[in-house]
Amino acid sequence: GCGNSALSYDLHELGYTDVTSIDFSPACIAAMRARYARCPGLHWAVMDIRALTFPDASFDVVLEKGTLDVLMVEETDPWHVSPQATASMHRVLAEVSRVLRPGGCFISITFAQPHFRKPHYAQEAFGWSLRHAACGDGDAGAFHYFLYVMRKGQPLDPCDVALGRRLHQPP
Repeated sequence: GCGNSALSYDLHELGYTDVTSIDFSPACIAAMRARYARCPGLHWAVMDIRALTFPDASFDVVLEKGTLDVLMVEETDPWHVSPQATASMHRVLAEVSRVLRPGGCFISITFAQPHFRKPHYAQEAFGWSLRHAACGDGDAGAFHYFLYVMRKGQPLDPCDVALGRRLHQPP
């Protein structure tokens, strides 16, 4: 869900001239189309992240910034995610994996710490490797955010494979 973020436009201004953005809100997409009508390389579509209508292997890069966090918003215990939220996250990530080309990259930017998010990403079925980095300015009162990078067609580290398997074990 691109929402009303300027990220797509910022990418366009950096030279990425073919950027497709989706959101489930028709009003949001209409507003973004109107706001950036002068940028023909920006494409907008109303779509549900759980059921992407793009063909298989159609993107070199998929980037999400906080969209997956919405799937966890009603969870009361991040250590014990409900089966419904886990299934929803899996469905979205399977769709991302499906639309990535071999060698493609999925980038996820979130406040979710690795011990909470990596088990969802570390599924062998997605066919990607997994790396992450903490980002932030280092101020004592500042929140860090996390950058996760998955590369389609590269293997998961054995430790990540084990981490992903724990997600589906009973607590």
